[in-house]
Amino acid sequence: MIALEDLQKQQVGLRLPKYLIDELDAFTKEYSLNRSEIIAESIKAFIAEQKARKLYESFETSSKELKNILQTQDDSKLQTLDGLLDDLAN
Repeated sequence: MIALEDLQKQQVGLRLPKYLIDELDAFTKEYSLNRSEIIAESIKAFIAEQKARKLYESFETSSKELKNILQTQDDSKLQTLDGLLDDLAN
C-alpha cells in the first residue's frame, strides 16, 4: 500500500519529441484526460511491466539452475520427495 505522503504530487520538467506530444494531445482529447494523468499511468504501467519481466527472468534462471542440479544428481536419490528435499537442502 502507498503511504499518503507518497501520493503528494511534485512537478517535474519533461522534454519529449513533438510527435509524441501530438499523439498525447490527441489521446487526451479522445479520452477526456490530461497529460499528467496519461503520463503518470504510462509510467506506472512501464514500471509494473519491468518488475514483472525481472520476476519472470529470475524464475526462468532459477528453473534452469534447478533443472541442471536435478540432471546431475543420482536419479535413485531423487525417486522420493524426501530425497529431493534432502538434496536441495544440502
